[in-house]
Amino acid sequence: MREPRSIRSYVLRQGRITDAQRAARERLLPRFGIPFTGELLDFASVFGRRVATILEIGFGMGETTAEIARANPQTDYLGVEVHGPGVGSLLRLIEAHALSNLRIVQHDAIDVLTTMIAPESLAAIHVFFPDPWPKKRHHKRRLLQPEFVQLLATRLLSGGYLHIATDWEEYADWTLAVLREIPTLKNTDKNFAPRPAYRPLTKFERRGLRLGHAVRDIVFSKV
Repeated sequence: MREPRSIRSYVLRQGRITDAQRAARERLLPRFGIPFTGELLDFASVFGRRVATILEIGFGMGETTAEIARANPQTDYLGVEVHGPGVGSLLRLIEAHALSNLRIVQHDAIDVLTTMIAPESLAAIHVFFPDPWPKKRHHKRRLLQPEFVQLLATRLLSGGYLHIATDWEEYADWTLAVLREIPTLKNTDKNFAPRPAYRPLTKFERRGLRLGHAVRDIVFSKV
């Protein structure tokens, strides 16, 4: 029997799924989704080629994920998300833009990383705007706990990178401190990095900027 896990990559929230999103999940998930099997993925079999693969954890409604994949056809992308509306939304975008380099696993990222992603197999991991859980008593629910970041580091190739973006200053500082304690990760900047050209401005980010929330990018590389 599996031991109980001390961490989980999400907290399930209730959210309304539209008829279009539900229909997309039913029709397109068998085509563009990867079932959770607990067995290691062979990216060459999944995508039909062997190129750099980037994992995104918690892609929300998928607009940024689709835009990045569309702009970088030479790279393959695997999105992991548990929430049905976001999965349905991204599936529609994959079909609309005929994205052959993007696939989805609808499952907890902890399980996916632990059992389906081989060590030292990813060129990069993206975690954009994770829930900051701002109240101190909720900090234990934050995604980027030391144990989870250590797991992420083991899945990166040497020279690969972990890119986190957040518009919460305290969470940015907290995350930066966590990453600095991982010996196999090295900051690519002194503190926060300039927004890389490959990360487009999102609707969520623009809203944060209007509220006066400065967006901070944190990019660490695997040594």
